[in-house]
Amino acid sequence: MSTTPTDAQIRSAIASVIDPNTGAPLAPARALGGVTVAVDGAVRLAVELGYPAASQHAELAGLLERAVRTVPGVTGVDVAFEMKVIAHSVQRGLQPMPEVRNIVAVASGKGGVGKSTTAANLALALAAEGARVGLLDADIYGPSVPTMLGVAGQKPASTDGKSMDPIAAHGLQLISIGFLIEPDQAMIWRGPMATQALEQLLRQTNWKDLDYLVVDMPPGTGDIALTLSQRVPLAGAVIVTTPQDIALIDARKGVKMFEKVGVPLLGVVENMAVHVCSQCGHAEHIFGEGGGQRIAADYAMDYLGALPLSIAIRQQADGGTPTVAAEPDGANAAIYKAIARKVAVSIAGKGKDYSTRFPTIAVSSDT
Repeated sequence: MSTTPTDAQIRSAIASVIDPNTGAPLAPARALGGVTVAVDGAVRLAVELGYPAASQHAELAGLLERAVRTVPGVTGVDVAFEMKVIAHSVQRGLQPMPEVRNIVAVASGKGGVGKSTTAANLALALAAEGARVGLLDADIYGPSVPTMLGVAGQKPASTDGKSMDPIAAHGLQLISIGFLIEPDQAMIWRGPMATQALEQLLRQTNWKDLDYLVVDMPPGTGDIALTLSQRVPLAGAVIVTTPQDIALIDARKGVKMFEKVGVPLLGVVENMAVHVCSQCGHAEHIFGEGGGQRIAADYAMDYLGALPLSIAIRQQADGGTPTVAAEPDGANAAIYKAIARKVAVSIAGKGKDYSTRFPTIAVSSDT
């Protein structure tokens, strides 16, 4: 006669199961929503993750199931995952925005390294993994998000004349100055005007319950980028570079800018790392090799991953359906999703935001 497994036995069995994304136990007490053991030995686990990882649920469930089945009397295992992304701490003196739990800046020290393509695919990858995601195009002088996401020419709606609704595309919420101007209109604005416009785009858009807002930062470390990094409540920043020494010089400046304003650096993405000939398969490091890994090591940052110099990535972005949306099961999409998980895990491991728990104290004097 078999004995029904106990709750304690199940929890003990899964205590040593390691989450490959975090390197920590997969189901610690605070993340294990519940253990249900039926009389016939069927076990149901409810696991809460602090980051999106929909594409890995089957693998994670398999790890837990194998551990649970080592308990005598277990006849079946069912694992249910729930994702709960919370707001994390931002720069001193700032608070997270309503309806936006975490803002992630994607930046580079210079243009031409594929920052916007990376930002778009990072946003799509976070969404593909199960998060609610927005994308803010912060490049006033060269907005590319409307074209890259296939919604050029659309205009955001406004019900009150003061705020606007984001444009929806590929499961993302989008906003860009490109939605408000003609395609060939040049933005001949000085820094303060451009910065004010960006703050309006950020704060007067009706974002709807976002886990992450990805901000495609303007290139460089000039006035606009610096002011944004000081005023926008950022959970962290991702640096995009190519392996080329010239690009790395400017990428280091971007790193220093975020360090000075107290924005956590989530890691480095190395773009155009290698070219593989579509005809013969020969691999060549056109822009050098290992540059992203060197800068990550120099500044104790995570090396998030490397993308190839691929004509498909370029064509898909130009065509309005970036790689993660165009080929969700492809090799390049898998790289973007792995980068997205690393970014989300890094944010989840940082301090929580407690600013909303404290009351506002007003000091007044009686007259």
